[in-house]
Amino acid sequence: MSPVRNIYLDHSATTPTDPRVVEVMLPYFTQHFGNPVSVHHFGQKAESAIESARERIAHVLNCLPSEIIFTSGASESNNLALRGTLRPGDHRPVLTTHVEHPAVSRTAAELGDVGWLLVNEWGRASLVDIRVRTAARLVSLMYANNEVGSIHDLAGFSEAAHEIGAYLHSDAVQAGGQLSLDVQALGVDMLSLSAHKFYGPKGVGLLYVREGVELHAVQTGGSHERGLRAGTHNTPLIVGMALALELATTESESRIAHLTARRDELISGVLSRIPDVRLTGHPIERLPSHASFVIDGAESNTLLMHLDMQGVAASSGSACKTGNPEPSDVLLAMGYTAAEALTGLRLTVGLSTTQDDIDYAVDVLAHAVEKVRKVRQGVMTI
Repeated sequence: MSPVRNIYLDHSATTPTDPRVVEVMLPYFTQHFGNPVSVHHFGQKAESAIESARERIAHVLNCLPSEIIFTSGASESNNLALRGTLRPGDHRPVLTTHVEHPAVSRTAAELGDVGWLLVNEWGRASLVDIRVRTAARLVSLMYANNEVGSIHDLAGFSEAAHEIGAYLHSDAVQAGGQLSLDVQALGVDMLSLSAHKFYGPKGVGLLYVREGVELHAVQTGGSHERGLRAGTHNTPLIVGMALALELATTESESRIAHLTARRDELISGVLSRIPDVRLTGHPIERLPSHASFVIDGAESNTLLMHLDMQGVAASSGSACKTGNPEPSDVLLAMGYTAAEALTGLRLTVGLSTTQDDIDYAVDVLAHAVEKVRKVRQGVMTI
């Protein structure tokens, strides 16, 4: 084994903030700190920065600036999209899947009228399953799955949703910085993003809301963001998110090439070095940064501890599931057994990941799996 190194392979959970983003945010903490709704020049300076950020983000998303709603992150955006479409007396269901982020699936469950769409072995829903429904008020589907990396064809699902009189919302958190966010081409009515997934700051996100979509506020307070969100704008973080998204767009070609190369090296290394391992999610139509596996005989939470001791940061799936001994809901929905769903491992590469990092991580993982399996076999023998 090589000397212990620090290798971060959990970029789907969060990414480091780009130093260029940090630099552009700093003045808005100490110099241009005014409340954007204040009429004096301190407030006007902050307001100008926010509206400039809104226009720049709208350019990336190919939408109107007025269609961008700033939030504290994608969980808030998802809640606003789902709860904001609720109308008294409207018993049309929300259609979603069991492979969504809890900010969608749990919210939908709380709303009561929910229709659960089945997913296939790759974690993708079927257009047919929507078209056979008579009506719905909202369809909410992830653009790309956070646990297994599979990508949905949103353009096709938008057509299907509109055919039954529903809006299409997409939690596009994992897609930020890796897939096209052109909302016109995607056909979505609402789309959620979180800045810290594409090298921006934590604590800020957005909800794209297509003009004409009927949405009401789910918070009481000030009438910020067209009356759809209460709370003082976080000016520095909004400014940072705009730059992070611009950088992700302008540098997309080189970024995606790098991520795809490291991902493929990782998948190839794991599958060739470790027996009884299966890739989860779609083998081709998956995020450039994303590798995920089920590893027979190696429970993921135990494996994660061994990896961490050797400096490799990974995840058992969603960052919200890490440390939870329960089987992954995503893998269960995809048809894996409870025992298999306890062995899900997610390894996601980033812009700083090198080929040497991949070689080291694969070597560490191979040794860790061997050790965990031997311990398990010893316990079973006893």
